[in-house]
Amino acid sequence: MNQIITMNQTSVKDFSILALTDHPDLKIALFCALLLIYLLTLAGNIIIILISHLDTNLQAPMYFFLRNLSFLDIFYTSTTMPKMLQLLLAKKRLISFSGCVAQMYIFIALVGTECVLLAVMSYDRFLAVCNPLRYSSIMNHMLCPILAGISWLSGLVNSVVHTVFTFRLHFCDSNTINYFYCDIPPILSISCDNTTVNETLLLSIGVFIGWTPFLCIMVSYIYIILTIIKMKSTEGKQKAFSTCSSHLTVVILYFGSVLFSYVRPTSSYSMAKDRLISVLYSIVCPMLNPVIYTLKNQDFKNALHRKFINRQ
Repeated sequence: MNQIITMNQTSVKDFSILALTDHPDLKIALFCALLLIYLLTLAGNIIIILISHLDTNLQAPMYFFLRNLSFLDIFYTSTTMPKMLQLLLAKKRLISFSGCVAQMYIFIALVGTECVLLAVMSYDRFLAVCNPLRYSSIMNHMLCPILAGISWLSGLVNSVVHTVFTFRLHFCDSNTINYFYCDIPPILSISCDNTTVNETLLLSIGVFIGWTPFLCIMVSYIYIILTIIKMKSTEGKQKAFSTCSSHLTVVILYFGSVLFSYVRPTSSYSMAKDRLISVLYSIVCPMLNPVIYTLKNQDFKNALHRKFINRQ
């Protein structure tokens, strides 16, 4: 991989990236809005990590996976947001070749990891709702780290493949990425080489790391919903629905935008539309995740109350 990068650096030293706006009057306002979103994302996810780690009532596997998701979202936004903020105020909107490689590798790794992790979380909810008697014996302290590790490893391996095959390409005279950060489709669009292999990899690997987890989640929730409907206890129905609906909301928002961006024919790419969708899964989703999980989770709200309200 380092050899491929070194070879390409002889022709392209850096890339030019779009800012979110070129309108002078909007730059400061947008900068403040993005900075606020970034800080809220960091704060929300850090609170989830700390509360779920410190509170003894939040040691269930679901909160272990939620901590992983929060770690992931912190790195996710930190990979793109600081550079976006810098580019809004910079005169020269450049990112170095190696910086672009690093940004794309980390970002794609986190995208793949989140896809698999959300599927793991749906499996956890499936066991908790549909097979509660065996839940604690199956989802034990050994299996949880293994499933989380598989999620992270899947994302890292997926990203290695895409990064190597993307940056083996030559970019000739064009170094302007029509996007807010380094991502696969906009980088492929400025290459003067044949990108058929890259496009095939996007679609084929996307089936395994995108569509397969999504379909597994949907099947899990069909069983979960059928099980909830059969429950006799109204309180049990409400608790099961509140915890599962949070996860399903995140899944729909995230997979809807990611699958649209990566797992579709390249002939349908539109950079203008793709830029809007990228804002959804790279900026909005990581900010909403803490809100969705905490507002609909009574156990977590009780933990927040114990840690902050009762101490005042």
